[in-house]
Amino acid sequence: MKRIALLGSTGSIGTQTLEVVSEHREELSVAALAADKNVTLMEEQIRQYRPRLVCMYDSGAAEDLKVRVADLDVRVLAGMDGLIEIASMPEADIVLTAVVGMIGIRPTIAAIESGKDIALANKETLVCAGHIIMPLAREKGVQILPVDSEHSAIWQCLAGTPRRLEKILLTASGGPFRGKKREELIHMRPEDALRHPNWQMGSKVTIDSASLVNKGLEVMEARWLFDVTVDRIEVVVQPESIVHSMVQFVDGSVIAQLSVPTMKLPIEVALFYPDRRESATPRLDFAKLGKITWEAPDMENFPGLGLALTAARTGGSLPTVFNASNEVLVRAFLERRIGFTDITDGIEKAMQQHTLRENPDVSEILQVQQETEEAVRRDLKA
Repeated sequence: MKRIALLGSTGSIGTQTLEVVSEHREELSVAALAADKNVTLMEEQIRQYRPRLVCMYDSGAAEDLKVRVADLDVRVLAGMDGLIEIASMPEADIVLTAVVGMIGIRPTIAAIESGKDIALANKETLVCAGHIIMPLAREKGVQILPVDSEHSAIWQCLAGTPRRLEKILLTASGGPFRGKKREELIHMRPEDALRHPNWQMGSKVTIDSASLVNKGLEVMEARWLFDVTVDRIEVVVQPESIVHSMVQFVDGSVIAQLSVPTMKLPIEVALFYPDRRESATPRLDFAKLGKITWEAPDMENFPGLGLALTAARTGGSLPTVFNASNEVLVRAFLERRIGFTDITDGIEKAMQQHTLRENPDVSEILQVQQETEEAVRRDLKA
């Protein structure tokens, strides 16, 4: 029985992870759950999966939850201290981190220092602190098991092969605005951006997909996960979301991982590694599929990817600026305070104004995050 500590249990990845647990009750159990402030869903999850430890990041939500589950044998924690306690709890065999944003960094470090394998669905952890996380994981002998569909695909393609890769081919769907020009994008509304053609995801990552910022974050994550330079990662658009990523080797051969677009498959791959289990995942019907389409990414009308590549090549604190400014701007877009193209315009401005810090530690990363968020908010009020 593998016991899971799940950070971000009420989000898209978290709820699908719990579906996987339900489908494999004889092999998986829930040691702990953590979420932000969705008390109603958390109570439902506690009653169904019976963890002994839970955390609500929002302190008010934690107090509410304590009252709701007073009849159960469960301890309710709050805030960052609660996340860290769950991430390092002895009863968990693996920590699946699916929280949104940079709050995932410190719990991930705590889990690694406690010797826990990490099923990673929080890309900001490696985007901003990959230079800290990956050496620490190697030092502690901990596995970082990618849950993002693209990184899981790359990881699967590399399994059992000599590390003679020439480049990583990181696929993108192109999002809901694929093919549109900037003059059209200016008028796009949140409800337009949230209509992803292939994936059901949380609102933040769906907006990031629409702007290609998400693919830029994934480039930065892949750079650390697979120990390659940014110039050996090529983004290709595959609108059907059937090929999840590929690896090209030095002899010219290319290995790809294909499946229907579902997050449950990479979740299962990470949780059951190194084994595979029978799954209810729908199977591909290649005759019905007919064709798979390929395009180059449009970085002229979607500059988010190019800005991410600049941040990744520069390194230091610049990826944190890219990520932190985007988080504030996406929230403002969802609240209809700015337009869609203002997101990448604001990221570019934040990057240009930043004074680079080389090799930042965790406290410096979090300080840069706070400074960037405050600067972007001031600009939004101006």
